[in-house]
Amino acid sequence: MGALAQTKCAEQLPFTPVSVPNRVEWSKFSSFSLPDSFTLIYGGPRLAGDANGPLTHGFTHLVRPRPEENAQPRQRALEYSGFAYGLNQPWETLESPWGNDLGVYRSKWTAWLRDQSGGQVNAAGQFVLPAEVLMVDIERVLETDAAILRLKQNTATPAPYRNLADTDFLRQYKRDMTALYATGLRFLREKADLSRTKLSTYSDVPIRNAYANVVANSWTDWTTNPTRLSFLTTDSTGLRLGGAFYDQLDFLSPSSYYYYDYPNPLAPDFLAYSLFQVEANRAWSNKPVLPFVWMRFHECCGNNPNFIPANMAEATAIFPFFSGAKGLWFWDQLSLSTTRQDVHAAYEYFIHGLYRLSQFKQQFTGNYELVIETNARDLMDGRKPVWRGIFNQNQLLVAAHNPYATDGQTTTIPISYKGWQGSITLTGREIAICQYDLSLLATENLALPDLNVYPNPARHELTIIAPQPDAVQLIDLQGRVLRQIPNISGPLRLDISTLPAGLYLIRNGGITKQIVVEK
Repeated sequence: MGALAQTKCAEQLPFTPVSVPNRVEWSKFSSFSLPDSFTLIYGGPRLAGDANGPLTHGFTHLVRPRPEENAQPRQRALEYSGFAYGLNQPWETLESPWGNDLGVYRSKWTAWLRDQSGGQVNAAGQFVLPAEVLMVDIERVLETDAAILRLKQNTATPAPYRNLADTDFLRQYKRDMTALYATGLRFLREKADLSRTKLSTYSDVPIRNAYANVVANSWTDWTTNPTRLSFLTTDSTGLRLGGAFYDQLDFLSPSSYYYYDYPNPLAPDFLAYSLFQVEANRAWSNKPVLPFVWMRFHECCGNNPNFIPANMAEATAIFPFFSGAKGLWFWDQLSLSTTRQDVHAAYEYFIHGLYRLSQFKQQFTGNYELVIETNARDLMDGRKPVWRGIFNQNQLLVAAHNPYATDGQTTTIPISYKGWQGSITLTGREIAICQYDLSLLATENLALPDLNVYPNPARHELTIIAPQPDAVQLIDLQGRVLRQIPNISGPLRLDISTLPAGLYLIRNGGITKQIVVEK
């Protein structure tokens, strides 16, 4: 059936990457744009050769525009670093919510707003910021219970809190720290006119985790267990998404920096890790997800400040959108461009990735469907090649990459959508973007009798009416076949009373239905 589909693959430009330090040669790529619904923010250093570069090459907003770019407020983004720093308060020195002089913080925040607005205010006396996006970088919170409990031993912590039982101390810290974070954002909203400015904070998202921690829990657990949520993003019960801080975020910005370079055995996990940041947070929240991405390795693990390899840079520009990201925040440490003589070829490979994606921008307009056969957590656990699809108006756009491949290795990746099946063959760690025209199959495959499964959600029993003579399979989100009933005829009643609550799949032939089991 795959042979019937017409195929068009993304053009690759045969460009020579930059070899001069601290330079990005945007002119290698013709001007292009991405879907209007995407927000791409350029927060990197302004290097030689990039005049008028970002805004004509996929990026929609600039953090540091050049005068000649004449960037309008709708093309500006602001980073507020040091939000909790510089005042020698417990929030900064201990990551404690107690004993802070909020008056000095309010003065600091007011001065920043006045400076950024140039003193311009609206009729209500609110500062008018010349930007459509405002990112606040706070990063002053203890994230683990063990770290929080160490505050009990610090004499700077007020005695009434130190005398609490551990459980009460943890609850008090989380409640008061969430309130402090919320106080900061609430102050910005009160003092500045943010009616046209989207507000978020760096990495304060529902699901935060370390690179090696993704496979520690099942996908179902990551996406249904409220104890996995950052306490900053929960309500007063700690069991539901929401609360005074989370409710003020207009979008979510997880951090998907990379830590390990090849040949480290953990390096190939980079792509599943970055997609996990998008997919896990989208599973909890309907707010747009705009990950921070960096072209260098994180400073934790011995590779900083080296740049990531070409394929990693290009994949970072492409795949998050196939997992449902609504944009990217491209960031780099500005001081490195003034203290080092680095060759920024990774930047150009990232631009090349955006360029290839732009050839199919119409695929991401209107109501399009994400095609995600295997979640990112399970891809990492199984060390599997990655493919993701976008289906829109009988067109299936597929991106595929095998970060685990060796040089020259051939990988054939099966791909499918409903009744259609095909494959993509890759060499080494190349990245393919191909579009399949399934309109020829619409009358054959997409008009197949439906797989009827009810009730959904269910608690004790499912009734399944299968249109195909193939076996019916019950599959968990780890891909394990829990039950298989061959060659049924007529309605099948399936006992699910012993299954744990969560998401499952019912598969019959080429048709798959997702079901929810409740308890």
